[in-house]
Amino acid sequence: MPTTYKNPVYPYRRPSELDVQGVRHYPVVIVGAGPSGLAAAIDLAKQGIHSIVLDDNNTVSVGSRALCFAKRSLEIIDRLGCVEPMLEKGVTWQHGRVFFQDREVYDFNLLPEDGHRIPAFINLQQYYFEEFLVNRAHDFAEQIDLRWKHKVIDVDAQPDSTALTVSTQDGDYSLTCDYLLVSDGANSRIRDMLGLECKGQVFQDRFLIADVVMKADFPTERWFWFDPPFHPNQSVLLHKEPDNVWRIDFQLGWDADPEEEKKEENIRPRVQAMLGQDVEFELEWASVYTFRCRKMDNFIHHSVIFMGDAAHQVSPFGARGANGALQGVENLAWKLARVLKAQAPKVLLSTYNTERQHGAAENLLNSTRATDFITPKSHISQVFRDVTLELAEKHAFARSLVNSGRLSMPCRYDSSPLNTPDADGGPSEVRPGSPTKDAPIRLGEQNAWLLNQFGNDFTLLLDGRVEDEHAATLFKDLGVLLDRCLDVNLVIVGPTPHVLSTLPRTTVVDDVEGLVTQRYGLKAGGGYLIRPDQHIAARWHAITAHQVEDALYRALGVYLAGAADTTFQESCHAKA
Repeated sequence: MPTTYKNPVYPYRRPSELDVQGVRHYPVVIVGAGPSGLAAAIDLAKQGIHSIVLDDNNTVSVGSRALCFAKRSLEIIDRLGCVEPMLEKGVTWQHGRVFFQDREVYDFNLLPEDGHRIPAFINLQQYYFEEFLVNRAHDFAEQIDLRWKHKVIDVDAQPDSTALTVSTQDGDYSLTCDYLLVSDGANSRIRDMLGLECKGQVFQDRFLIADVVMKADFPTERWFWFDPPFHPNQSVLLHKEPDNVWRIDFQLGWDADPEEEKKEENIRPRVQAMLGQDVEFELEWASVYTFRCRKMDNFIHHSVIFMGDAAHQVSPFGARGANGALQGVENLAWKLARVLKAQAPKVLLSTYNTERQHGAAENLLNSTRATDFITPKSHISQVFRDVTLELAEKHAFARSLVNSGRLSMPCRYDSSPLNTPDADGGPSEVRPGSPTKDAPIRLGEQNAWLLNQFGNDFTLLLDGRVEDEHAATLFKDLGVLLDRCLDVNLVIVGPTPHVLSTLPRTTVVDDVEGLVTQRYGLKAGGGYLIRPDQHIAARWHAITAHQVEDALYRALGVYLAGAADTTFQESCHAKA
């Protein structure tokens, strides 16, 4: 058990279902109060959707587990309203170093440019992250029913609803829901109950995670060694965590005995050889793991939707597990909310599977390549790796071939059916399907950030620096669109003619450092349609209301629904 952290114990509550006749029905039930389940509940709550979260435990995770949270994940958590405690507690870093044997071969910087609110990465133990999410979930007591020590023991999944049986200390109860979201971990019991598989590869190697408490002079960077003198023929990773805890990963080899390697008397000599005999430390937590890179063929089974490790698993190198899971949750939540509120056809949910299968495959590919490079399985593979490391010391081209776990990057949905074909062009990094980029702005008299203006709805980002005549035309056309599309907000980059600032649900921002214009390639009258998950649906050099409306239909999955479904084409969204 960790010595620097005391796990909270959350109270069990007797379910009201035990005291009523009949079976209660809910829009959403979530199984698993880990990062994916809690983030999904909060995201849905922010969009007006009630959920029940069931967890068979009564605390957060034991041990540091997921550690590295990437910039994109932190931007997602910022939208959910709980990034500040993460940034305050976490260890911020953006530099890394790669070592081969007894020397450093090169270093790297993950965020070399200025003008970003969120850092490239923070290191934060998973138990802190989960605790912050639980605290945030408590802010939505009316929308989130968080139930501890409630274990799902039976699932009946049908196309239009799912029935559950839940076990508690006071007895079993049943309920039904429109959608069941499953985030009960890599060894998902729900997945097993439904007879579904998670297919992939188990790598024949073992790694030891050792969290040690010490005061050390190592900088807050990611250090990775290939074949170091203190652990020859293997690899080692070093990271700093909060509370003077350091994460060390030792490659052990396939023949290592997991139970023996977890014993402190066997861990301590490895750590001492690395740090030096005069360095004092205490062992905080340890685990031995085997790489698994696998995923389900379909994340949706009838009305059951799988998320996080229940849907896909990757090796820890590259920080793709929790980060990929959070991107998946954000992809799902806005779609599910709009389907439940009859603002989009049900077929929109199928694009969660389409887009996140792509994201999971990308993560698995990078994770598999990292594992193959770190743990070569043949003499030729090891020769290639070692020569690559030798070249990387002096030649930049070779550094791109070194793979000690290529770190999580935001997923781009280039082939998504929700994208409007990109005819006008622009910066490649913000093409349709890509996540948006942040930039400093001025909001009235206050300094602010662009991403914080996008919220949980669709956003039309418009370069409003146009002549009065053009502004009048935009005002007329966009005014009609915004008046009936209640799910679209307008963010105008100014200064702009006053008439545009009077449009409904409009925010005018000043591009004080020119970085919005630069990063988005903005031109007067042009702009972007941005999805609720802050991915780009469409962009134009010259916006028209017709183009925006067409792109909105496409992004909501209306065209996937076919000509028979005309509800959404008749009225963007039904007014309350």
